[in-house]
This record gives sequence, C-alpha cells and structure tokens, in this order.
Amino acid sequence: AWGKSGLAIGVNAELPRSIFVGCKFDCTVAILIPNEPLETVAVTAFVRDTHFNSEVREVDQALSVTESSFAKVPFDLDHWKKVAAEKYPNGLPEPQSNDPTQWLFHGHPAGMLQAGDARDPNPAALLQVAVGRLLGYRWPPELDPDMRLDARAREWAAACHDLLPFADDDGIVCLASVKGESSAANRVRALLGAALGSEWSATREKAFLTAIAAANSTVKKTAKPASSLEDWLRDSFFTEHCKLFHHRPFIWHLWDGQKNGFHCLVNAHKLTGPDGEGRKTLEAITYAYLGDWIDRQKSSVAQGKEGADALLAAAMHLQGELKKILDGEPPYDLFVRWKPLHEQAIGWEPDINDGVRLNIRPFLTAQPMSGGKKGAGLLKAKPNVKWAKDRGKEPESIRPRRDFPWFWGCKGDSKRDADRLDWTADRATGRAFDGNRWNDLHYTSAVKQQARERHETMNDTEVEA
Repeated sequence: AWGKSGLAIGVNAELPRSIFVGCKFDCTVAILIPNEPLETVAVTAFVRDTHFNSEVREVDQALSVTESSFAKVPFDLDHWKKVAAEKYPNGLPEPQSNDPTQWLFHGHPAGMLQAGDARDPNPAALLQVAVGRLLGYRWPPELDPDMRLDARAREWAAACHDLLPFADDDGIVCLASVKGESSAANRVRALLGAALGSEWSATREKAFLTAIAAANSTVKKTAKPASSLEDWLRDSFFTEHCKLFHHRPFIWHLWDGQKNGFHCLVNAHKLTGPDGEGRKTLEAITYAYLGDWIDRQKSSVAQGKEGADALLAAAMHLQGELKKILDGEPPYDLFVRWKPLHEQAIGWEPDINDGVRLNIRPFLTAQPMSGGKKGAGLLKAKPNVKWAKDRGKEPESIRPRRDFPWFWGCKGDSKRDADRLDWTADRATGRAFDGNRWNDLHYTSAVKQQARERHETMNDTEVEA
C-alpha cells in the first residue's frame, strides 16, 4: 500500500477513517486500496459515510476488526458513484489538518478560525499555537514547500512568514518583563493581533478564556475562567500543553515555586538542540534571565519591599538547581540506554533525538525550594512520563558488556540508588546478559569520562595496529 492512494481505517472500536496518501502505517490501521483507481472516489464516499460503522459491525463484532473484514462489507458501486459525484465534484480533497498535533497542520492561528466547517474554533489550541510560534516553533508545512497539501492550507503555511518577526530569537520567554523584553502575555497579544487582525480584541481574549474554562469543566466541577492571559499562561498553559500534545511537551514552563516569582517558557527543541545549542540555552536561562531577575530581587530587598526576601531565596535556589543540571552529576544526569557508555552525556549535553521523555528527567528531578507540584520538579505541572523498564529486550549481539553494562544483571527496579548508580562492566562481571530495558539509571561524570578515554585509547591502538 505504500505510495498508493486509498482509505486508512483504524481497527479499534471507533473505526476512525481518513484518506490515505501512501505513508507508512502500523498494525492499528487497515488500508483499503481499490483495485480500480478510478473507483477510489466512490469507495471514499462509502467509507466516510456515517453508516459505515454499522455496516462493518454486521460483518465483524470484534473490538479490533480483522483487516479482511472490511472487504466483506456489501458495496453498491453504482450508488456510491452517484453519491461521490455530488460530494466530491472536483475529486478527492488534498491533505490538510486544522489540528496542531498533526504533521499537516499549516501553523497559522487565523487558519484555525476558518476551518471550512460550522464548528467553533478551539480557543485552547489556538492559544497554544500562538505560544508555540512565539517560542520559535514552526510546523512542517512551513518548512517543506513540496509537501502534498490542500491549496488553502498551503496559503496559510505561506502566510506564517509574516509572523516570523514575532518569534523569540533564543526560544526563552519569561512571563514577567526580564532583560528588557516585554512580558509573555503582551508578546502573545501582539502576535495574535498580527495574525488575526480585527478578529482579535480584548473581548475576544476574554471569550477565549471563558471557552477554555467551559471545556475544562466536568460534571462535578465547574472550572473558573482565568481573569487574564497573564493568569492563563502562569496557571494553565503548561498543563493544557502537556494534555494537547500527548504529554510530550515541546514548550517547557520552568519556575521557582513562587506564584509571583520567576516563570520562564522555553522551546525544548532549543534547550536540547545540537552542537552546544542546548547547553547555551540553559546557561542563558540560568545566568542571564534568572540572573537579571535575581538582581532585581536583591534591589527590592535593599529597598525593604515586603516579600522580596522570599522571592530572592526561591530564585537563588532555582539557580542552584539549574547549575546542578548543567554539571550533570547524579541524580541530575542524562542517561540513554541505547547509547554506549562512552557516548553518554557529561553535564547538560542533550541530544534532541533522544526525545522529551529522557531529556526532561533532570528537570523533574530538581526541586524548587517550596511550592512545586508533586513529581513536577522545576516544571509548572507534571507531564505523564516514566522511566520504568520498557517492553522487550535487547539482542546481546549488538550490546557488548563494556559498552552496555546495564544489560548485564543491573537491578534497574531497585529502590536503592546505589544499585542503579555507575553500573559498569566491572560490576557486571559474572552476571548473565538479560537485556532488560531499564531507563532510570545514573552515571557520574567521572565514570563517563573514563569510558570516553578508554574508547579513544582503544581506537588509537587499532589505528596503530
């Protein structure tokens, strides 16, 4: 089916359907490819019809539908040709999405207000897109002009160029005005004003916040709307960001635990960027932005302002925790189980390709002086990420003991930190290979440095030989 056109059908109970454009897929999706390409439009009209689910359930009642069952559903070609001619007079639509979690999303807030259907825009998602753009994030259609895309969506992707001047250069935006930069809320307002034009106003902002609260309300609890965009950014943004983007946040909200203290939004792609960009970004937060905030609190203390002592203490503590992440000694270190010991990061040397789950660990380990959320560390809320053992086991043939000692009898589920610290080849001696995929392990910089030096020595010896 790769490279062909047809229909994609999720095999779960809901049977979600979409036009298929030839991309790769897994076993949770069935792909229906008509034998005759000219009949694809008629088949699409049938599969996307509201009665399709009941037709399938007449054939297969299993929770997960067997792929072959879809071909057994009765199909009247002549009837669906007529339906298709009315529904798709110009042929099937090109790919597009108004959902910011999707690869095809155009990236423009205004495009979310004109989705081409009768539904109201999702204000929470629209504000999330605005914050993402402010922090410098760009969606794939902006960066790939050859991507197959609906014409209107392509226009919105092109229009995103006009919003680039609003993107922060270093991917660091503080909620309060720091280092001479405007507050995050005012910068979001400016971006939305440029993106939405007359569609954006103080009244629209209030309506969005009210709609977001209504969407977050439950049968037992009515959510109170944020009083302002400032309050939404401080109290709700990150929780909603984690939920919307499936608990793999690409904007992180760091804070010192104080409601009126230091709050900073950072683009995680820059914080984990290559060629030293990640370390440079964390250093900028630690010394430049937080340093400026600390200087202001010291001035407030000198002036005798009420509460300044607490704000200064919280900020100083946060700076100390960030320095520990920069140094990277356990438990503030990075560990990636599929990399050999000599390639493990020393200090804050993140690899963006290791993903959010592993790179975020030091920030969930470090703690504010007070006021933080349980399990969230220095983040405003806790994303649903874990470092327990992953499913499956590694093949011994590609995991030699000296480079991957943790696959040789490491007690990765031990409650004792010592059992998960510096599990080297010496400690693994005499133990059988088990291939267990533990993630919550820690290594000191000294052990990592020794592994690097040993690896370099071995390479030099091989060259001389």
